[in-house]
Amino acid sequence: MAFASHSGGGNTRRGGGGSWIHSLLPTSSPSSSSNPKSKLPRKFRKRTAVRDFLFSNFFAIGLIISLFFFLFVIFRYGVPRPLTSHFSNNRNNLNPKPRKPIYRKLPSMAVRDVIAGAVVDITTKDLYDKIDFKDVDGGAWKQGWDVKYKGDEWDSEKLKIFVVPHSHNDPGWKFTVEEYYERQSRHILDTIVEILSKDSRRKFIWEEMSYLERWWRDASQGKRDSFIKLVTDGQLEIVGGGWVMNDEANSHFFAIIEQMTEGNTWLNETVGVIPKNSWAIDPFGYSSTMAYLLRRMGFENMLIQRTHYELKKELALNKNLEYVWRQSWDAQETTDIFVHMMPFYSYDIPHTCGPEPAVCCQFDFARMRGFMYELCPWGEHPVETNEENVKERALKLLDQYRKKSTLYRTNTLLVPLGDDFRYISIAEAEAQFRNYQLLFDYINSNPSLNAEAKFGTLEDYFRTVREESDRINYSRPGEIGSGQIGGFPSLSGDFFTYADRQNDYWSGYYVSRPFFKAVDRVLEQTLRAAEILMSFLLSYCQRVSCEKLPVGFSYKLTAARRNLALFQHHDGVTGTAKDHVVADYGSRMHQSLLDLQIFMSKAIEVLLGVRNDKAEPTPAQFEPAQIRSKFNALPTHRVISAKEGTAHSVVLFNPLEQSRDEIVMVVVDRSDVTVLDSNWACVKSQISPEFQHDKGKIFTGRHRVHWKATVPPLGSQVYYIANGFVGCEKARPSKVKIFTKSKHVPCPAPYACSKLEGETAEIRTDRQTLTFDVNRGLLLKVNRDDGSQNLIGEEISMYYSPHSGAYLFKPNGEAEPIVQTDGQMVICEGPLMLEAFSYPKTTWDKSPISHSTRIFNCENSTQDFIIEKEYHVELLGDDFNDKELIVRYKTDVDNKRIFYSDLNGFQMSRRETYDKIPVQGNYYPMPSLAFMQGSNGQRFSVHTRQSLGVASLKDGWLEIMLDRRLVRDDGRGLGQGVMDNRPMKVVFHILFESNISSITGTVSSHPLNPSLLSHKVGASLNYPMHMFLAKKPQEVTVQPPPRSFSPLSMPLPCDLHIVSFKVPRPLTPQHLGSTRFVLMLQRWHWDSSYCRKGRSNCTSIADEPINLFDMFKRLVVLKVRSTSLNLLHEDKEMLGYNSEKGDETQQGQVLISPMEIQAYKLELRPHQ
Repeated sequence: MAFASHSGGGNTRRGGGGSWIHSLLPTSSPSSSSNPKSKLPRKFRKRTAVRDFLFSNFFAIGLIISLFFFLFVIFRYGVPRPLTSHFSNNRNNLNPKPRKPIYRKLPSMAVRDVIAGAVVDITTKDLYDKIDFKDVDGGAWKQGWDVKYKGDEWDSEKLKIFVVPHSHNDPGWKFTVEEYYERQSRHILDTIVEILSKDSRRKFIWEEMSYLERWWRDASQGKRDSFIKLVTDGQLEIVGGGWVMNDEANSHFFAIIEQMTEGNTWLNETVGVIPKNSWAIDPFGYSSTMAYLLRRMGFENMLIQRTHYELKKELALNKNLEYVWRQSWDAQETTDIFVHMMPFYSYDIPHTCGPEPAVCCQFDFARMRGFMYELCPWGEHPVETNEENVKERALKLLDQYRKKSTLYRTNTLLVPLGDDFRYISIAEAEAQFRNYQLLFDYINSNPSLNAEAKFGTLEDYFRTVREESDRINYSRPGEIGSGQIGGFPSLSGDFFTYADRQNDYWSGYYVSRPFFKAVDRVLEQTLRAAEILMSFLLSYCQRVSCEKLPVGFSYKLTAARRNLALFQHHDGVTGTAKDHVVADYGSRMHQSLLDLQIFMSKAIEVLLGVRNDKAEPTPAQFEPAQIRSKFNALPTHRVISAKEGTAHSVVLFNPLEQSRDEIVMVVVDRSDVTVLDSNWACVKSQISPEFQHDKGKIFTGRHRVHWKATVPPLGSQVYYIANGFVGCEKARPSKVKIFTKSKHVPCPAPYACSKLEGETAEIRTDRQTLTFDVNRGLLLKVNRDDGSQNLIGEEISMYYSPHSGAYLFKPNGEAEPIVQTDGQMVICEGPLMLEAFSYPKTTWDKSPISHSTRIFNCENSTQDFIIEKEYHVELLGDDFNDKELIVRYKTDVDNKRIFYSDLNGFQMSRRETYDKIPVQGNYYPMPSLAFMQGSNGQRFSVHTRQSLGVASLKDGWLEIMLDRRLVRDDGRGLGQGVMDNRPMKVVFHILFESNISSITGTVSSHPLNPSLLSHKVGASLNYPMHMFLAKKPQEVTVQPPPRSFSPLSMPLPCDLHIVSFKVPRPLTPQHLGSTRFVLMLQRWHWDSSYCRKGRSNCTSIADEPINLFDMFKRLVVLKVRSTSLNLLHEDKEMLGYNSEKGDETQQGQVLISPMEIQAYKLELRPHQ
């Protein structure tokens, strides 16, 4: 992605001291010296003799000690290298063994929730507390200061400059990925291969595998061979190597792992390399989750760019732009990864050679006249380098290099050389390489400059930095640092919310295009479920008769992975692409959803034993209960036509690792139905009218049937919706209460309706009672069975934001409530589900929102504790231009404007509202959860199934943005607003919890963790049960045998989550006999000061090892091997895992530490 230039007119493409010695000397207390009244010790004479001996032999003793010290250093660290080191081209040093992490003793479980966490030098919270955010004009470096140097900084260690050519290729932004490929990316890759092959001194890096894989399909064998040779010779490095350069605010960690694995695996199988350096120059803020995942994939180093300009300045002032990133919970330094943060405004050439963009732009030789790029906006343009001007030009460039190097600790300097879609032609590439080589030759031929410059890769740079930091101690006194690499500070925290200038905070993209953010998560959970079913199909049935279904579908499964991966691009899931590009992403995801659902429909038939001939290519007998007519339409429920004397099969698949008792729902066209289980036994059920977002007709005329279903872990269960089955009570109709002043709302049959009287109304279960404002249809408070009461104070409001855009949130004033009195409200009360539906009155004839609030009577289930909020949003039409819609909960939780929001669905991050930062800077990403905690331990949590933006602007308030419609471009290169809004639904699961521990109101700088119940609520919401309906009914008189599928020998511990269970690569008939499976497990870290057992069917937690050999029924686990999260490494020490545990997979025994994700390769076969 590009953006407007900050430092000039026009637009550009987005674009060791000696104190440690003193610590070795003895110290004396002033109070103990020269005291005339102090008595002499008893053995004074003997000590005097010793002292005289020491003084008379001082030099001899000193030499002996020095010799022993010298020999110790040689033995411990080896022979030291010379102080001045030239560049190393030894390819054997490309993979130095990383230092072993330091394992510290963990605190006991009893206190771990309170005190466990990383000890670091810097936290991003501390940075926010310290910085004034004044945006002081720094002159040439507008967001910094006037950088100076003395000139002797490189006398003992010369400046080693690595200029790294690169081209940033967005897989979709202004054009679709295919359009970009045809117009630019294919030519860029052609150019790279040709231009590097001409001169071995030339280097380049490439990041996006989506484009490389596409190019590889078109490339000749000669080009492929040349590409591989360039990689092997170290001229071309693949950095990151994911399918895309993923967003880090909205993407769920499941999708991040998928996209990285897809890219890394393809690269390893095709080119034969595995990346170990990450390059992320364009995501709009950075998550510590990404650092963790990369570390567990075997990466050693990271490069990042887009962090808040004030944070960059503060880090640069203290030479902390390079640091070791440590996870906030990591007390053992096992997650440490080395990070280089770029210091300036952009990754384009004017903002990468040094602090003065007007100077650096003169060295972007693709801006010379005759090329397609704009001239330098500062007025001075690049000129061809020749013998007459090379000295002046080289010294001018070196001056920028020197200034930039003073911002870092070492004398090794990284200078990126590229921009969006650069190096598109041989002429452009030659202009850059030719001119820079002349400048390098001049610098390198003048030893007095104490500098050496050359083209390099990220690997060249990071290897040299590590070599230098091994030789020279850059650590500061008292610095904690890391055992991974010496000389640098340790840091924990994340880098949200990003601001690139003034008060331009990039918090709008947390919510832009929320419809497709929701589709993204549906595709994720559907892909995960399909992969689980694929794995069971292959493991239970490894015969020729089973091959057609999985092998025939394999290429579509790969396509689904890649379509999900593509959308994780930082202009995809962010909602920051042009309309037709968003449509392309949406169409790809829609097609994959259809493919996955067809496969799942057929797979459950096989696993339930419905389909006898498993290779039969007939259509599936089942179809998904929800259908999407097109890529940009909400899913609709298939309506069961419950004719007299018939029964419809309903199959539920549970993708979670624990059994589920859950209230489920289908839509029917008539009310006189009965629910039966797979044994044809009666199941208690209720029937309620179906609502719709239509003021004139809020009832659709159809009905919803609810019943409590029980489904085994990773298993399936069959139920029947019958009409005319004798001996069972029919579904009980809900009681309906209606409030309206505008017009008469007819009572739907067969319900008994009454008028909703009074100012307030309640719905009640055994667990909780909700109170509503009838006139506005809003939730006021909740009373719980323990006698406690909490205010919720639901409010629906809008910001007016004429300056917001796809990226930026820039509200004009405060959000104003939009709900007026005298809307329509309907309450439905039944034995299983109680609901309050509200169509509010607003200024507009058609309200932009309607919403339902539901509670459930479902004992032994997470549903028993939650409040379900479903908002139907239609921000359509010009009436809502430049409006941003929020829901705000004004609770009585005294959180002091501190709250916690999740990072990528993986971990929590502490958030604090600062008065010195505007509203938009106090908004944070909320991919799946946000909660507030009061001084008495009361928690208010909101779980979401799609990524949104969240803030706590006043004490007790939590507000979440639902949708935004914006007319204007916000000046970051997209060239349009966000006007393609779609009708959409946002679902929250709200949870109130009370602290049951004596440790309440604990203040900690580390993020708090969700309770075990909260984890389970989030899992149920994000991994719902998949429902399939029989295409044809059957006669109630013909009762098939009971059918269910239950593959686990027992549920997993409640805090152990299966991230994925899959066959990692595409299948062929030849590979069926040797299929490998991957099982990826996550251990949740949960706050034990809340209910330990999660309040629902929790039989065990993962404090003890689980045996993977005994995990599945009727399956033999032949081998278990731990592997990296990208499935390419098996050295646990390299990945940072605690090696003290030994090889836990020898006997299948697996013990995972809280917060860890671990992957295992399995070989399975059915019991003979």
